Amino acid sequence: MCCKMAATSTTTFYIGSTASASPKRGQSRAVRIKPNSKNCLRSFSGLKASNAVNCESESSFLGGESCAALNRLYNGVAPKQSHRCYSYVQPRASYKVAILGAVGGIGEPLALLIKMSPLVSTLNLYDIANVKGVAADLSHCNTPSRVADFTGASELADCLKGADVVVIPAGVLRKPGMTWDDLFNTNANIVKTLVEAVADNCPDAFIHIISNPVNSTVPIAAEILKQKGVYDPKKLFGVTTLDVVRANTFVAQKKKLNLIDVDVPVVGGHSGITILPLLSKAMPRVTFTDEQVQELTVRIQNAETEVVEAKAGEEEESTTLSMAYAAARFVESSLRALDGDADVYECSYIESNLTELPFFASRIKLGRKGVEAVISSELQGLTEYEHKALEALKPELKASIEKGVAFVQNQLVNA
Repeated sequence: MCCKMAATSTTTFYIGSTASASPKRGQSRAVRIKPNSKNCLRSFSGLKASNAVNCESESSFLGGESCAALNRLYNGVAPKQSHRCYSYVQPRASYKVAILGAVGGIGEPLALLIKMSPLVSTLNLYDIANVKGVAADLSHCNTPSRVADFTGASELADCLKGADVVVIPAGVLRKPGMTWDDLFNTNANIVKTLVEAVADNCPDAFIHIISNPVNSTVPIAAEILKQKGVYDPKKLFGVTTLDVVRANTFVAQKKKLNLIDVDVPVVGGHSGITILPLLSKAMPRVTFTDEQVQELTVRIQNAETEVVEAKAGEEEESTTLSMAYAAARFVESSLRALDGDADVYECSYIESNLTELPFFASRIKLGRKGVEAVISSELQGLTEYEHKALEALKPELKASIEKGVAFVQNQLVNA
């Protein structure tokens, strides 16, 4: 019997009686998996498990054309074209992931998606609200990771000890009428408290900041880690993957492309005009009229508001499901990098010297130690529209960064 299931936010598995393979690049492979008849079923499959997996890969998430172009751009070589490639993969469920803010619109679906990863051995869920119900529910899923619950500040340290990846979606979500400043006033203190605990208990972990406004909360996290003496800029990430997911989706719809082949880099920041999709760098190469560029750029920048307004009156009036999807994709990419995959690329908001701004979102290469490389080539050869938009976003992004830094420094002075 064969069934189709989404095993993580980034990967779709076609499962016979065995399991998932570790995919390539920031966007994963769709693979058809056959059991290796020489091995009995013993490890993860999503539904079952096996010692080894014989993977017959027919296409990647990016598609053949985009993968070849990315390889030429970043590695200087193009892979040999082949309709099928065969490899043996043995997923290692050996990483501990902690979600801080696991009860809520983003936290719960994110926890479910991460629970489905074959690379996760332990999934720790933390919230100030009672998280026992969510943990109990997830623990019934027959995937390898053990789920543990931690409620309240007194249990935060135990949640974080030994974590390889810490994901922070905690805080209030944007509702109709709320500005990014409104979010800052509440979420800044939440991020500060949680990052202090990360610094004390798992300073070597990859830290994924989802709590908005990311343009400010990532600099807050950096300042806290500096104060604690454990700051590693290669391991602090603002999760901007949702901007890429939206750009890919909207471009595919507009140009009637196969979504699996679409990849649009998004640079800058993570709100309003600071979000800059580089449509001239989209893969596969397509042309846009000036009107299409304007329309797509504005829609990608305002997509959060589009969802907030559509959800007005609902219990969760913000982007939750697509954010969880994008965050889980970035977690899976981080885990693959930690596990030795040498070909993992994502866009992320990090400390950067790509521009004069201290923090900037761009495509990066991930490795075992975090950021291995910042892909600078995508900021070369911009169109006139993109160049003007890049210059226009800098003052707003600079102000957001300075606001985050000032928040921590003022608290230090007051203390």
